[in-house]
Amino acid sequence: MTSSNPGQGLSLPEAARAAGVNFAQEVEPEDKFINIDGIRLHYLDWGPSELTPILMLHGMAQSSHTWDFAGLALSDRYRVISLDQRGHGDSDWAPDGNYSLDAHLGDIAGFINKLNLRNLVIVGLSMGGRNAYSYAALYPERIHGLVIVDIAPESARSGPSAIREFIAQVDELDTFEEFVGRVKAYNPRRSDIQIRGSLSHNLKQLPSGRWTWKYDKVLRSPTRTQPQPDLVARQWEYIGKVECPTLLVRGEFSKVLSPEIAEITLSKLKNGTLSVVPNAGHLVPGDNPPGFHQVLEDFLKEHC
Repeated sequence: MTSSNPGQGLSLPEAARAAGVNFAQEVEPEDKFINIDGIRLHYLDWGPSELTPILMLHGMAQSSHTWDFAGLALSDRYRVISLDQRGHGDSDWAPDGNYSLDAHLGDIAGFINKLNLRNLVIVGLSMGGRNAYSYAALYPERIHGLVIVDIAPESARSGPSAIREFIAQVDELDTFEEFVGRVKAYNPRRSDIQIRGSLSHNLKQLPSGRWTWKYDKVLRSPTRTQPQPDLVARQWEYIGKVECPTLLVRGEFSKVLSPEIAEITLSKLKNGTLSVVPNAGHLVPGDNPPGFHQVLEDFLKEHC
């Protein structure tokens, strides 16, 4: 295994099998790029264009590869599109450092318009979930279904604090293995295979030989994740405006979405259901892939 390919050494189908994810066919996505208002965005495109589209939005500090297992499992029945949001993965960093909700919504609206996606299901985790329900509130005519994963307008206090501490750590390390150890300490539910597979997409090697995160360094400022009261109120308004069938997913051990806030969120959704995935924290799709895919499949079978 070379230093330029320090991942888990398994193909995606092999990794999916090891994680307990079922799929009908071994396929790989197409890597594609699109320009939205001067920002070059990268995305993975799974499945034929005539199938019902599912747009998947990752969380902060993650990438489109967050959804590789989902793309593999669903691509025989859906067109799964996984977007690297601005500043993440292989998409451009915002030249002005603008990673506001409005900037993300502009990207997503432009992306959906350019690809002419209709009767769309959006699945979003954490930051991606916030962006997903905000878009669904503003553009109900485009949305057929919505899956919000472990996020709400308000968060339990301990979760964001732990995330801030994690992202504020030294962001250049000598070896890939040091990052593996760091992530294991932060999220012990993840297997070694999953950690290595995720990091192989989320890290880059510098000319010096050291390793660092792919996502924009601006996003690692601890102050960026502090709650903003005006934004929180706006997001509660968005939750109340969502009209489509909506699945709210919570990880059993999540420190971000508490049971109480999940119930409040559910009460404000016009057509919502709540599923709790066992043995999962905040990063539900990676903490318990089979459990997440089961609740996602159940939702899609009922509504799509």
